Amino acid sequence: MGDPFGAAHVPSPELLVKAMELWVLLGSPDFPEPVLDRKAWWMGVICERTGMDPADPAPGSVSFIGQVAEVTGFHAPLIPVQPGRPSLSLRSGMINAQLAGPVLSPPGSPLPPRLTPPVPPALTNMAPPSPPQPRWRKAGRDRAALPANERSRPPSAASQWRRRAGGLVWREAAGGGCDGGCGREDVAGPAGPFPAAGGLRVAAPALRRPGGAGQAGLLWAQGLWGLAADRASAAEPPGADRVAVPCTGPVMLPPSKGRARKRKSTFGSGAELKEAALRLLDHHQNLNDLLLEVEGSAQPGGLGGVEHQEVPSEPFIVSVLQDKASRLGVPTATLAAKTAVTNIERLCQAAGSPWLLDLEQRKRLSCLLRVVKDLLANNVFCRSLFCRELWKMKDPPVLETVWHLHRDDIVGLGELLESSPTAPAAVEWLCRGLRGLCEQALEQEPRGDVELAGHLLSDFAVVFLQNGFPQTSELGKQLEFKKVPHICRAVLQRMLAWVLDAVGKEKQQDVSTLQAVRSWLNVLGVSVCRGAVQLDSCQQFCRHTLTEVLTYSPVLKVSDAIHLQKEWSFARTCSLLTTLYRKLLVALSTQETICQLQQVLETHEVNWQHVLSCVSTLVVCQAEAAQLIKDLLSCLLTKAFENYDMENMITAFLIARQAALEGPALFMPYSEWFKASFGNAGGLHGSSKKAVVFLFEFLSELVPFEAAPYLKVHIMYPPFVPTKHRSVLLEYITLAKTRLADLKVAIEDMGLYEDLSSADEPVQPQGQALRDVEKALQIFETTRKIPTSVIEASIFRRPYYTSWFLPALLRPRVLPRAPDVLMAFIDALKRADKIPPNLYSTYTQACCALQVKMLQDESGVESSHSKEPVEQLKAELAQLRTLVVDQAKCEDVPAQIAVISDRLSSILGHSSQEKEAAALNSPIHIDISAPGLEPCHQSVVDLLLTSFCQSLIAASSFNPPDRQCPCLSLFVKMMCGHRNLLAALLGRLCQLIYHQGPSLNDAHILGLAAFVIHLSDSRALIPGVEAKFGVSQPEKLLPVSEFWPHLLVCRTEESFAFCMRFCTAAASYLLCKFSSCSHEDLCALLPPGLLKKLQYLVPRLCLEARGILCQEGSTDLSWSSLSCPSPNYRRASLCLWKQARFQELLKEEGFQLSFREWLLLELEVHPGEDILSASERQDFHYWAIYQRYLPAPSAWGGCDGDLEKACGVIINALLDASQRSDLGGCGQLKMSASPDILCKLQELVLELGCRRKLLPGSVDAQRHFLFGILQERLKAGKGGSALGEQLWRQQELLLHTRLLVALPASALIATAHKGKKPVLDCEDFFCFVNSELKNICSRGYALPYDITAHFFRGLLGASLGCEEAAEGVSAVLRACQTRCPALLCSAALWWPRLEPILCSQWKRLFGAPLAEELERLRQQQCWATSFLSSGVISPLSAPPWIAAAFLHCTLQHQSPGGRGRTALQRLGTDTEQLLVPLLFFSLMDLISAKIAPKDSLDFETALGWALEMFRCLEGRGAAWTCLFHSAENEPAAALVLHSAASARHIQLLPLAFYSLTPGFHHELLAREHTSLYVALELYIQLLRLFVEGQDLPPGPAEHGEPLEVMARARRFLLAAVPRCPAHSVGLTRPLLPACEELDPELGATLLRFSRLEVELDEELVLF
Repeated sequence: MGDPFGAAHVPSPELLVKAMELWVLLGSPDFPEPVLDRKAWWMGVICERTGMDPADPAPGSVSFIGQVAEVTGFHAPLIPVQPGRPSLSLRSGMINAQLAGPVLSPPGSPLPPRLTPPVPPALTNMAPPSPPQPRWRKAGRDRAALPANERSRPPSAASQWRRRAGGLVWREAAGGGCDGGCGREDVAGPAGPFPAAGGLRVAAPALRRPGGAGQAGLLWAQGLWGLAADRASAAEPPGADRVAVPCTGPVMLPPSKGRARKRKSTFGSGAELKEAALRLLDHHQNLNDLLLEVEGSAQPGGLGGVEHQEVPSEPFIVSVLQDKASRLGVPTATLAAKTAVTNIERLCQAAGSPWLLDLEQRKRLSCLLRVVKDLLANNVFCRSLFCRELWKMKDPPVLETVWHLHRDDIVGLGELLESSPTAPAAVEWLCRGLRGLCEQALEQEPRGDVELAGHLLSDFAVVFLQNGFPQTSELGKQLEFKKVPHICRAVLQRMLAWVLDAVGKEKQQDVSTLQAVRSWLNVLGVSVCRGAVQLDSCQQFCRHTLTEVLTYSPVLKVSDAIHLQKEWSFARTCSLLTTLYRKLLVALSTQETICQLQQVLETHEVNWQHVLSCVSTLVVCQAEAAQLIKDLLSCLLTKAFENYDMENMITAFLIARQAALEGPALFMPYSEWFKASFGNAGGLHGSSKKAVVFLFEFLSELVPFEAAPYLKVHIMYPPFVPTKHRSVLLEYITLAKTRLADLKVAIEDMGLYEDLSSADEPVQPQGQALRDVEKALQIFETTRKIPTSVIEASIFRRPYYTSWFLPALLRPRVLPRAPDVLMAFIDALKRADKIPPNLYSTYTQACCALQVKMLQDESGVESSHSKEPVEQLKAELAQLRTLVVDQAKCEDVPAQIAVISDRLSSILGHSSQEKEAAALNSPIHIDISAPGLEPCHQSVVDLLLTSFCQSLIAASSFNPPDRQCPCLSLFVKMMCGHRNLLAALLGRLCQLIYHQGPSLNDAHILGLAAFVIHLSDSRALIPGVEAKFGVSQPEKLLPVSEFWPHLLVCRTEESFAFCMRFCTAAASYLLCKFSSCSHEDLCALLPPGLLKKLQYLVPRLCLEARGILCQEGSTDLSWSSLSCPSPNYRRASLCLWKQARFQELLKEEGFQLSFREWLLLELEVHPGEDILSASERQDFHYWAIYQRYLPAPSAWGGCDGDLEKACGVIINALLDASQRSDLGGCGQLKMSASPDILCKLQELVLELGCRRKLLPGSVDAQRHFLFGILQERLKAGKGGSALGEQLWRQQELLLHTRLLVALPASALIATAHKGKKPVLDCEDFFCFVNSELKNICSRGYALPYDITAHFFRGLLGASLGCEEAAEGVSAVLRACQTRCPALLCSAALWWPRLEPILCSQWKRLFGAPLAEELERLRQQQCWATSFLSSGVISPLSAPPWIAAAFLHCTLQHQSPGGRGRTALQRLGTDTEQLLVPLLFFSLMDLISAKIAPKDSLDFETALGWALEMFRCLEGRGAAWTCLFHSAENEPAAALVLHSAASARHIQLLPLAFYSLTPGFHHELLAREHTSLYVALELYIQLLRLFVEGQDLPPGPAEHGEPLEVMARARRFLLAAVPRCPAHSVGLTRPLLPACEELDPELGATLLRFSRLEVELDEELVLF
């Protein structure tokens, strides 16, 4: 046969390669004979049949391999074979021969059986020819011809086989690479060597060791030889490639001897040869492995460093599939789908996990999917059949395989699920896989699998949500997929059931299961939150899931819910369930959640545990939930009473109680809700009797299941019931009390002031007793009387009183040195016989023992509570700090705060029983001067405050306050919810700010300032603060927002700096944290006192701020600069001051610092420790008074330019500051600390006086503003008890006196005009003395020296404005005799000191003789002195009482001893007008000795002098009764004397009179007919003083005790009445009723003698 292709045909290099692959295939291990030379034999056969010589170098010849390739027309680049056979592939021009097996045997050893070439079926009919005798040319060059580097290279591990089986040459490349062997060596053939470069290179990859990254075994090539046809340059076509076939494995060179003879081909034609070759290829083709072969990227590593280019595989694979499908008679797409499923099944069977692949399987799957995508692109792959075939697999596919199909958009998960034959099986398979993936996500290694599991879960969740809850716009897709929505919903439902089962069995489940469940919840959260699912789908899913959760396994009854709901609070609920709720709340608003909750409650049977825990989660995690839940409760109650529906009623009650369990910081207490709902006539139950009966039937049905606290709420705050239906209420109360008795909670053990607002735990009697003791102490401290409830309990509730109240009251403690309120209360009960003596004795002994123990152990008593809860609290607080810093974890903050609240409750519960004693609405008592804290409470508060400060600083280092999550606000509200902690919290803040403020560092100041702002934000949760400012100051009830300014006291340089920094930090934090709030909201949040402090501090310390008040500024305050330590606080404050928004706040009326407030702040400064120097302070005062406040309008806190108004403000401020200050003695005006302010007041008063003189006709000149101000203050009063009011009034008047003395003396005297003549007007001062000043005089009839001297100096000074100064002074003094006798009595007392001053001043002013009345006063003093020294009695030129006053005062100065008695004896019988005033003044001294013994004579001396005066009067027969007549019957002289004395002295005249009883004789009352009447009237007044509880001053035991005085008076009267004339007794008839009431015995005596007098009169008539 001739050449079928023509002599001129030159095959292409590609065809040569394909022919070479065919040749290699002949060396398949399927050959039975183990003769390696069979290849040469087959080569000869083919050469003979084709008539070609492969070694023929003639230009027109081609190799037999090329001929075979071209004849077959096989264009496939790779030919995969069955497993175990060599896999031959062409990649980038490389021929691979892979074989899993041992390495090549050395020369001489038999070939392994699997290497024996099989007999191709197409050639079995050919007889094997005798092997030809080849003529081999030596392969390779001589070693000497090699380059030096190759000569030095050692031989390979396996020796070379040069000749075997008729010319077979094996060469094993050193290192297994072409670069080390054939790549740099020409292979000698019959026609000459092959070039090392140029032409097509076909190479095999390097040898691989068994167990490497690829398939096991040795990679080697067999049956390859180098072929080349030396073309003559003339015969070669231009650009033709020369072919060189290097090898890395054995190389067989075909035998040739020169140009071989052309043999005749045995095939009849090329078609026969083609058919035979195709049969041969088809017999060894494997489609499954075909799809696993994918071309790689271009790889550099070929011979000569030439990069091999990738040859696309798509056409070949498609052609193979098409050819195979055509021969099988099936569609190509069907064959491709089934082949792909077969590969996937093999991969899944080899996988070790039912849901994840290993790395090698993942690579193989990646290759398969790339081929499948190419097939899809060529439209030769059937998706639907592929999905159906997947479900026919023996085992379900691995989830990762499905995920790859879905992610690569080959077959979506929805499409795959739609083709499932049975939906339940698909659901089961998916749920099992998802749970496995959740567990896989918990593993630590390998990390790649963990991340992959997370991706799978997230993507699957998205598919389930999108298909299970499609949007409205996806209805078409929903119609396309009928099974998918049901399967997706079923999967989500099964997974939710898995979660809820874990919730129900939380305590039985292991940790890994719970963590796996949490992983699924996190996947749902990520899928919902990251926007992977549309909002509509998310909301559908969340509503559906919420419904399923609330209705899951509804096995609990209402009675179970009533019993167990306290265990379902947020902190105690399973964290998985609360996490699920919080995930659902991300997509649903609070309003939508509550609406869904309401709908479920109305239409489904619910799981009460899930419902109530959902309510708790809403209350804790959603700020607006509280009001919405209140609305829900109102709606439920309305429906309940409209339809009389018990279900709505119980639902409302359960929800209200559950919300209240989270604390008052989040929801109103149950007691308040119950009162608000049913405690008034406007409640829903008050509409009809049927509604009332319905309510009480409901409450009665609850009674068997109720806890004691709720029953107490219903009893203590019963529903409002009309009077006609009271029987229904009483029946319920009886039933409730019976239930309490069953619970062993006796009504008798209910406290006096029981607080029923909390239902956490039943209040034990011990705790309630502590609460009652605290409340009783509050009442006793206010009234100083034993509370009525305590007295009633000691009588009517004796068991509770003796068993609980007294033990709580008499708890042993270390008694303070100074008796406190508790000691006073115990002492009062003991004196009232309300404490058994043995119990009191035990208490005192225990206190002493405790004090001894404390002295022995200075460290004190260890706290009894366990340290474990404190450590847990520390850990939870540390966890909170990590959440605060991470913005992504803000949603976890409410849950963490709830856990902290639970830890806090356990600590406070273990620390002491004082938690029970904390009253819900009672004010918090804080002693600012010495706040006391329990050690356990202080440690807890310090932990909380430290955590707050650290969290604030840490969060501020990442974000400014306005971009921080609201965790700090929630944290503070949580603390406010613990009412028993509030006192310790505020007390600790008082210690830190008031006592330790200057020593705090920057972080502390910033943290505490922010904490104060948050407390003000939570002010609704904090009761009033009853602050005690000192010993002399009463407690003030303040809102918490007004409490802080009292702690920020600016007195010294250090305190100024601290206050500036604190207020600046607080205001800056507020403006930054609440920057988005409206102006009104900011005003509500900011404590006004802090802003006023800034208005005071900034202008005082920064000169730049003393400009325009409302200067607009645009400087922004950087919170980061404040949060870093900076000593330049003035700059930060000035920066804040210039902010426009800050200035807007200053314009608000409530935030403006008024003139009075500025004065009070300035009066607190200690001048010696001021941060300003004296000159700087004077400049500041001048600016503040004259530039800021005096001209400013009153709306801005100014004085409208009114000097009188400014003076009034300063006077009131001075007096208020003095009242507030805790100085050592009473009546000391705070002038030492405010000399500059007082100087400014004096300047204003002088200026005002000058203006009055210039404007004599003005309204201001017609009145004296100073005394008007003082009178207004006194009218306002203080309030409170009568004793407190009296003491305050005395102190206030003492301050008034000091103020008047400090002002210019002329300010006391006004100038009036009669016509055009100026006259002195002292009427205002006279009135002030008569009504006020004389009542605080210790002498009773004389003012203090300082005010007396000041008046007279002012009088002389003011007379300069009169035309006749002497006459003006005399006119005033004459008016004093009737208008203000106390002034003249004061002059008489102090004249020895006044005379030189007044005489000197008169001489300086006028240089003329003294005014007439002044001279008369001087003469009175001279007369008294001369009388006592010489006994000369001169005519009296003044009223007798004035002379008596001078004589009495002079006598007191000279000691009223023997000289006084002698002087009295020298008085004539006509000196009655002088003796009566002397007796009056002596009685005043006697009373003063009782009231103020330190400021007057001693009692014995005063009593002796009064007795001498009384005896003197009696001896001369003078009428003394005129001094004691009632006011309407008093003579003029006595009236003047009474007007000179204080009201207190006049009130005590009866006591003074009967103190003289030892000097009375029995006939005293018989001399004058009015004596008995006067004596009896004085006795009745004395008894009334005692009965009304007036404080009667005591005296010496033998003479002055009030009871002794009354007893002596009674005995005197009983003895004197029978001796009195009958008509004297008859005059006492008007006093008889009062006497019979107060002293029946004396009344009976008077009655008997008055009847005798009547009978005597009748007898006289008869005769």
